[in-house]
Amino acid sequence: MLSPTAEDGEIEVRISVGDCKVNFAIQKGLDASRSRIHYFKHNDMDDLEILLEQQAELDRKNPSKARITRRFLIVEGIYMNSGKICPLPQLIQLKKKYKLRIFIDENISFGTLGKHGRGVSEYFNIPVDEIDLIVSSMEWALATIGGFCVGSSYIVEHQRLSGLGYCFSASLPPLLASAGTTALSLMEKDPSMFETLQTQCRYVQKAFSSLDEFHLEGDEVSPVKHLYLKNHYNNSEGELILLNKIVDNVSIFFIL
Repeated sequence: MLSPTAEDGEIEVRISVGDCKVNFAIQKGLDASRSRIHYFKHNDMDDLEILLEQQAELDRKNPSKARITRRFLIVEGIYMNSGKICPLPQLIQLKKKYKLRIFIDENISFGTLGKHGRGVSEYFNIPVDEIDLIVSSMEWALATIGGFCVGSSYIVEHQRLSGLGYCFSASLPPLLASAGTTALSLMEKDPSMFETLQTQCRYVQKAFSSLDEFHLEGDEVSPVKHLYLKNHYNNSEGELILLNKIVDNVSIFFIL
């Protein structure tokens, strides 16, 4: 959690900038952080830079306040709410230009992107130490529970000791911890599974793109696809009936 703290008798200011389509958990985390929150248009680097430049202008007008201002950029490797991959190379450039710390949620991108499934940094061939903090749930690709964070020893140690879970959370059951380590071993031993997954994602993308009645959103190699009806009905009930029919037909197809 990012919260205002005292530094040399002054209140440290935290500014968090996030993509407008970050998932619900990130949104609630930002609300709880008590930082100043700004959202930029989805994957729009021009809009992000406008926000950052506005903050830079405020910093130039008030250098003493800028000295105690901490800036954070929060994105997802693959966005749950769109299926799109974040433009990490451009984000890293802006991070360096405006002196930000970048946090990436890799719930979906870890175990799906990259030659070895190591996530969005491997996908773009960017050294992992360019990213200040990577977090991911183990409930997706690893098929167990829990999660992990990756960063410098200084950041991770502070995060571990400051988290309420350090004192009040129950430990992960041994069976589920073993399931996580086994899944990681399988990923390391057989990286061809990621090539297979990405090939299937491309196939699904091509198949869905041919549907005239739907608009498809999501990147080609993303395992998350969003389908939207192109034609809007006069009321939501008609759309719901059609969508339920589609779900029922798909369910029957896969059950058979």
